[in-house]
Amino acid sequence: MTQQEKQISYVGPFITMVFLFLIVGFLTTANTQFQGPLKEAFLTGVGDLKNTFATLITFSWFLAYPICGGIGSSWISKYGYKGTLVRSLFVMIAGLGFFFLSSWFTVRYPDANINMGSNTVPIGFFIFLLGSFVVGASATILQVVINPYLTACYVKGTQPIQRMAIGGSANSIGTTIAPFFVTGIVFGGVAMEDVQVSQLKIPFLALMVIIAIVVFTLMRLSLPDIQGTRVEEGEKLEKSVWSFRHLTLGVVAIFFYVGVEVCIGANINLYAIELEAANGPFSFFGNSSLTLLGINFAIPALMATLYWGGMLIGRLVGSSLRTIPPRIQLVVTTVSAAALTLLAVGMNNPWILTAVGLFHSIMWGAIFTLSVNKLGKYTSVASGVFMIGVVGGAILPLAQGMLADALGGWRWSWLLVIIGEIYMLYYALIGSRVHQSAETE
Repeated sequence: MTQQEKQISYVGPFITMVFLFLIVGFLTTANTQFQGPLKEAFLTGVGDLKNTFATLITFSWFLAYPICGGIGSSWISKYGYKGTLVRSLFVMIAGLGFFFLSSWFTVRYPDANINMGSNTVPIGFFIFLLGSFVVGASATILQVVINPYLTACYVKGTQPIQRMAIGGSANSIGTTIAPFFVTGIVFGGVAMEDVQVSQLKIPFLALMVIIAIVVFTLMRLSLPDIQGTRVEEGEKLEKSVWSFRHLTLGVVAIFFYVGVEVCIGANINLYAIELEAANGPFSFFGNSSLTLLGINFAIPALMATLYWGGMLIGRLVGSSLRTIPPRIQLVVTTVSAAALTLLAVGMNNPWILTAVGLFHSIMWGAIFTLSVNKLGKYTSVASGVFMIGVVGGAILPLAQGMLADALGGWRWSWLLVIIGEIYMLYYALIGSRVHQSAETE
C-alpha cells in the first residue's frame, strides 16, 4: 500500500467488511444446522441413506465456492470491490427466496415427490438444496472481496492477520448465534420429530428484508478501492496464479480446513443425536434439552453452539496476537485440534469435539495470510482461486456422512478430521514457504 493510500481512512470500510463477514458466518452455519431438522421433516422416505441425503444440504452450499470464486474475481476487476458486494447481496436475496419457496411449495403440494429407487424425496427438498447453492454462491463472492480487502486495507495499529482475526471474530459471532436461530427461532424449540416445513416461511422472508436494507445502506457508503491488489479491467497477467507454489498448497490447506471445520460444526449434532438415541439423554445434564431465554434448546444444537462459540473466543484472542507469526499459530492450533479429535474418538464423546472450535478459530486467517504473501496485483485473483479450496466444506462432510452410513455410526468417521489436521500441519511447516514472489518481479 502506498503512502497516499495510508492517509485514507479505511476504518469505515473495515467495519463494513467485518459486518458482512458476520452475515456470511451466520448464514453458513444456519444452513448446516438445517440438516438435523430437515432430515426429520423431509427425509422420512429415504431409508438407510438419511445421513447422506441430509449432508447434501451442506454439500450444495459449499459446491458454490469452486464454481463461483472465479466469478467474484472477474466482478472485482469489472465493477470494483463495492459493485461486487452489492451484486453478491442481490444474489443472496434470491437464494433466500428459494428457501422460502421450498417451504411454500411443500405445504402447497405435499404429494409432489421424486422417487429414486426405493427412496421418496419431496421436490421441496431439492428446492431447498438449490437455495443452499445460490446463497452459498453469494457468500463465496462476498468472501472474494472481504478476504483481500481485510488483508490489504491499512488500519493504524493493526497487522493483516489481526484484521483477518477481527473479521473472523465477527464471522464467529454469526456462527455462534445461528444454531440458536435455527432451533429456537425458526423451529420454536419443538422436539425434532415435531418439526414442520411450514415454519421456514416467515424467518426467511424476514432475512430477505434485512439483506435488502443492508444493500440499500451499502450503496450509500464510501468504499475506496485498494490499488495494487487487483487486476484492472482489460489488464493481462503475465503468468498463471497457480505458478505460486505456496498459494497452490494453500488452496489444498483451505480445502482441508473448511472441510474439517464444517465436519464438526455440521455433523456433531447428528453424532450427538445418534448417541442419545442409543444411550439415552446425556448424563452431563440428565436431559435432552435446556431452557435458555425461555426457549427450549436441544442438547445437540447446544454442542454446535459451543463449538462455534469456541471459535469466537479463539478469534477474539487471535486478534490480539500481534507478535506471533501466522506460521507458528497454525502449527500450534493444528496439533491441538488433532489431539482433541483423537481423544474424542477414543472416548466416543462429542463434548470433547466442541473444544476443537477454539483451535480452528484462527486457521483461516493464518492460511490465507500465508497463501497470498507477496502476491501483489495477483492478490484478488488469488482470493478467487482460494475459494476453490472451500469446496472441502462440501466434500468432507458428505464423505463423513457416507462413512457414518457405511460404518453404522459416526464414531470412527472423525478420523477424517485428523487427516485434515495433519495436512495443515505440513502446510504450516513446509508448504507455506515462499519460493516465488510477485512483488520482486
